[in-house]
Amino acid sequence: MFFNNKTMNKSTTLLATSLVVLASCHTTQKQEAEPNKPNILFILADDLGYHDLSCMGSNYYETPNIDRIASEGMVFTEGYAACQVCSPSRASIMSGKFTARHGITDWIGARTGEEWRKAGRFNKLLPPEYVHNLPHEYTTLPESLKEAGYKTFFAGKWHLGSEGSWPEDHGFDINKGGWDKGSPMGGFYAPWENPRLESGPNGESLTMRLAHETVSFIKAHSDTSFFAFLSFYAVHAPLQTTQEKWAKYRQKAEEMGIAESGFEMGHFLPIRQVQDNPVYGGLVETMDDAVGLVLNALEEMGLADNTIVVFTSDNGGVAAGDAFATSNKPLRAGKGYQFEGGIREPYFIKVPWLDIAGKTSDIPAIGTDFYPTLLELAGARLKPAEHTDGISLVPVLNGAHPDERPLYWHYPHYGNQGGEPSSIIRLGQWKLIHYYEDGRRELYNIKTDPEESNDVVTEYPEIAKQLHEQLFAFLQEAGARFPEKDPAYNEELESKHLEQVRTEFLPLLEKQRLEILSKDYNPGNNWWGSAEIND
Repeated sequence: MFFNNKTMNKSTTLLATSLVVLASCHTTQKQEAEPNKPNILFILADDLGYHDLSCMGSNYYETPNIDRIASEGMVFTEGYAACQVCSPSRASIMSGKFTARHGITDWIGARTGEEWRKAGRFNKLLPPEYVHNLPHEYTTLPESLKEAGYKTFFAGKWHLGSEGSWPEDHGFDINKGGWDKGSPMGGFYAPWENPRLESGPNGESLTMRLAHETVSFIKAHSDTSFFAFLSFYAVHAPLQTTQEKWAKYRQKAEEMGIAESGFEMGHFLPIRQVQDNPVYGGLVETMDDAVGLVLNALEEMGLADNTIVVFTSDNGGVAAGDAFATSNKPLRAGKGYQFEGGIREPYFIKVPWLDIAGKTSDIPAIGTDFYPTLLELAGARLKPAEHTDGISLVPVLNGAHPDERPLYWHYPHYGNQGGEPSSIIRLGQWKLIHYYEDGRRELYNIKTDPEESNDVVTEYPEIAKQLHEQLFAFLQEAGARFPEKDPAYNEELESKHLEQVRTEFLPLLEKQRLEILSKDYNPGNNWWGSAEIND
């Protein structure tokens, strides 16, 4: 385990513990020579938080298979998604561009302009319009790998546009389950609703099915170089698992001690403070089972030593909104938020022929970096005009320490989880957040205060000023769009709404949390018909 939850009072202690433990389990995996055109397996989880893995500090969730990737590769302890919600982050992986540049700044389908009022949130601003399809003029990561001779495969969640802008329209030879929807329509157990993935027999696990489809592709193309992108719908809502896994995690929560309360009120919504949802625990474990299925297949086919494996998530764990599924503590908040809990992710890269097993790097890395990194590892030509906002991490994998560079996030939306319209710059130890409601700024020293508990903007006004100028110079150059004041905003209505959230909705969440942890809990749908027919 990289982190021990008993030491989470101090983040510096937490990081030091992770580095010591990782070093202690280091094993050399260096081969004689780098293979020609290695295979690539890219595993992308949906809504998985930084601390939602046992190897990243969770004492509740059990993820031995994903932990294997971390222990056999390099862990980027300051790895980031390019956005706090899914579609923008995924577009950045595919394009190598920050969200302000490619223009997909919210999940595709989110309301904008006056339509936002229908969300019933009574906010001060109207979110701007955004791009709704991954632009075809981009040469994507899979398209670049196809040019380099790779067979390309996609399985799972896409959510980067409507028909005509699906995986097969952006460089993937085969698409199993990728379309315009961002959640598993019909749920995680068959029958599901997906025009790109035929539903299996009743009770079949969608998560396991995606793993089986990936294994089938690998077996069929084991004699060529392949790029397999396994993009789970898990662990997005709706939260579903089997009765057996629920019972396991319910018992585990009881043994750990069930907290009297599980939520604290945030700015707009309650935020989960504890990891003790047994349904979510089962959903996480099923995804881990699916990862194990694919990793074991690589071993059995003799391909593991010739396959790069990447694992990450598209945004932080859902601590508020959606299913209020998990806690990202000690990181602040979660999905949809401008804080570290919303954007910092598990970020693992395994390269079997490099001596990196069990090593960590605290160099800030982000989703845009995968594009040039994988091209270089594949021996393909880099395309800096395409992956504009990414850098190759190969020098870092080889022990180098690149110069500091700015990272940018642009989310001028409210979203469903309670985050505020904002833009962010991270440079070195400093993280500046600009808020669009009132123009205020917050400044955090992320190296010493990753919990973002101490805003030091008044202590370092010159640093804040310089970062603010740099942030807006980038946004202007990238053609960013911004929210506008809502002329119909009513402060009294917003105050009344927030009071209802505090006095009515928060107690309801606490009641539901305890119901799910009760011994006689029944979701009322036969545990989603989920006989474990795919394990």
